[in-house]
Amino acid sequence: MIIVVIGKESPAFAEVAPGVDFRFVGNLSEADDVIETMDAVIGRVPPEILAKAKQLRWVHSPAAGVDADLSPEMLASDVVLTSSAGNGGISLAEHAMLLMLMLNRDVPRWMRAQAERRWDHFRHSELAGRTLGIYGLGNSGIDLAEKAKAFHLHVIGVRRRPEQPSPYVDEVYGEDGFDRMLGESDFVVVTAPSTPATRGRFDADAFARMKESAYFICISRGGIADDEALLEALLSGQLAGAGLDAHGVEPLPADSPFWTLPNVIVTPHNGATSDGTARRGEQIVLHNLRRFLAGEELRNVVDKQAGY
Repeated sequence: MIIVVIGKESPAFAEVAPGVDFRFVGNLSEADDVIETMDAVIGRVPPEILAKAKQLRWVHSPAAGVDADLSPEMLASDVVLTSSAGNGGISLAEHAMLLMLMLNRDVPRWMRAQAERRWDHFRHSELAGRTLGIYGLGNSGIDLAEKAKAFHLHVIGVRRRPEQPSPYVDEVYGEDGFDRMLGESDFVVVTAPSTPATRGRFDADAFARMKESAYFICISRGGIADDEALLEALLSGQLAGAGLDAHGVEPLPADSPFWTLPNVIVTPHNGATSDGTARRGEQIVLHNLRRFLAGEELRNVVDKQAGY
């Protein structure tokens, strides 16, 4: 059996699967001699490689979101695609709480005063008693809900299958409750994956349904919000502010107005770039590797049509 791993060599793979021929490469072009005979790939597989991989049965994406993996060729293939969903859930939830606190207490104002050595004593808000709306109740959304309850927030959320368990969430809606969530929330946090159903979901109409005192936060994927509509909502006062870790164009262009808006906090899509995310990601792939070798059902199997 041949398994190609795109990344640095790790002894953990051999410990889990002694006897397997592992090829550690920087990219698949370095594994040209085994493309036609490899059984699995840990990493992304370009469409041109997928067409040559006659024996390929399993691809594991190192990312939680697989929109970049779902080429038309992958959609049409019988190859099982799994993801690393859950690896960054804790870190992303922490990042969302960070952005909520920074916006709610106007931390940029404190930082400006500190840079000027100016004592700026002002009254700020608190999270307790506010309503948090979460769009997407997967791993990061549920972890965020748990953290939010510790801050005494009322938590509501929208998910594709509202009948699924959603601990720590006070009210769960399907897509038909989207407008209600927008209207009730003081903070709206996007934790959903980028799929055909979610891309562009936050448009001008959606922002118009939010409170003028509300904050918009996106920690999952860019493109779920229409950047032009978001910018207009921020400039017009339709929204109080935004915390943006995921952006429609990445890296965020140097001339983007989001950089300089006083009510926007920009981070470079690394809310989940933590040691914990890396550790959990390796645990997920090794767990699936054991199951693959044993012929057992894999975890985190991607519904290719749903997009996650």
